[in-house]
Amino acid sequence: MTVDSQGTAAAAPQDAPGRAAEMPNTQKGQPPPSGPEEVLQPPRGRRSLPAGVLPYLLVAPALLSMAALLLYPLIRNVILSFQQLDRKEFITRETVWTGFDNYTKLLTDPDFWTVVVRSVLFTGANVFLIMVLGTGIGLLLNRLGKKMRLVLSLSLMLAWAMPIVASVTVFRWLFDEQFGVVNWLMRTLGFSGYEQHNWFETGLSTLTIIAVLLVWGSIPFVALNMYAGLTTIGTELYEAAKMDGANGWRTFWAVVFPNLKPFFMITTFLEIIWIFKAFAQVYAMNAGGPDRASETLPVFAYIEGVGQFHYGMAAATSVLTIVLLLAAMSFYFRLILKQEEEL
Repeated sequence: MTVDSQGTAAAAPQDAPGRAAEMPNTQKGQPPPSGPEEVLQPPRGRRSLPAGVLPYLLVAPALLSMAALLLYPLIRNVILSFQQLDRKEFITRETVWTGFDNYTKLLTDPDFWTVVVRSVLFTGANVFLIMVLGTGIGLLLNRLGKKMRLVLSLSLMLAWAMPIVASVTVFRWLFDEQFGVVNWLMRTLGFSGYEQHNWFETGLSTLTIIAVLLVWGSIPFVALNMYAGLTTIGTELYEAAKMDGANGWRTFWAVVFPNLKPFFMITTFLEIIWIFKAFAQVYAMNAGGPDRASETLPVFAYIEGVGQFHYGMAAATSVLTIVLLLAAMSFYFRLILKQEEEL
């Protein structure tokens, strides 16, 4: 390259194309490209699942387990309810189809309807006590200090965690005729006639003891969940109610209940299901006695099947029990759908 002015002028055009190639389009006054942006393609060898399939794959193991453990036995039980399977058929292994005879016998049996009414009343009384006492203890947990709340919570957890057979054994000892603590306490308080009082003499007294056991074992579930729900309610709502002059009862119905209405609904129906199908507590306490006067529907089905060798009749009883529970649950689902429509 020469140093004269012509050489300098001649060198400039040779370097210009290289610099122009390095300049972006925006600096050259040209608009950016309007074509579509480059889409990243997944690496070869990996295929993505269709949209919406992954959630079903994740819940498939649980659904298959429920089908194997619940659905298949339910179907077999329904089939068995249309058969006559007594001691003879059980030994000879012959299948005798009877249609709706088992259901007809049950629905026309006054003893069956006595057990149904007893089960409904027993469930209603227990659920009412559980919800009232559990709600009260939940409110108490919300008011206590940290140390007392911890002590009460641990006590509730211990009661809830106790095995059913162990708790039934403790209650039978408490109400024992000869060495029971309750008889000793009644005599200590000055009541007469409790030297060797039999608390399991009648069906009503037996069901009362079973109810105490069920309420004692169910309160922790309601109380702890109630306390957890109360922690979600803002303190400003309580302060506003206090400024309006609302007392404790009015604050509960105006602040607590509206905010925890879903909790009360689901907990109530869960307790209905749990109490209605309670079997171990009723049977282990007194085997449905005396004279089958404390039987509920699950115990009635068990005694008809295992005790009397009427397995077809027992299967029909269990199917009718499921129908009653479904009727109660349908009422719950109607409330849920109505609440969703209001929202």
